[in-house]
Amino acid sequence: MRNRRTAAIVTGFVTVAIIVGQLATSAGATNGPLARGSLTGTWSGTYRGAYHGSFTLHWTQSKSRLTGTIKLSSNVGRTNITGTVQGRTIRFGTVGNTNAITYSGSVSGRSMSGTYKAGGAGGTWSAHKT
Repeated sequence: MRNRRTAAIVTGFVTVAIIVGQLATSAGATNGPLARGSLTGTWSGTYRGAYHGSFTLHWTQSKSRLTGTIKLSSNVGRTNITGTVQGRTIRFGTVGNTNAITYSGSVSGRSMSGTYKAGGAGGTWSAHKT
C-alpha cells in the first residue's frame, strides 16, 4: 500500500505548473545561455528532498508548448506530460493527474533545474539533455 501511495505521490510530483515567483529560489542551470533551439529530445534528471529518484523526459517542443512522456525510477511506467517554456522559465506536469504539485525552474542551454512543492513537502530537481 505504501509503495502505491508513494508511486502516486511521485507520479503527481511531476505535475502541473511552475510558480514564476519562485524563480528567484531556483537553482540556476550552468551550461551557458538558453539555446534558441528546441528542447525536443531526451532529458535525464534527478529529484531530491521529500521524494527522491531519477527520471527520463522525452520532449517534443512546438513554439512554447511541450508534450511528451516521463519515466520515473520508481517503476511507475511512462506517464504523459505537457508543459510550456517561456524564455528561461519551464513548466511541466502529468496529464490528467489530480495531485497538486508544482515545479519552478529555469533552462540554460542543455541544462535545467529548480524546486518543487508537493503539499507541504518539497525539494529540488535538475536535468540535462542527453
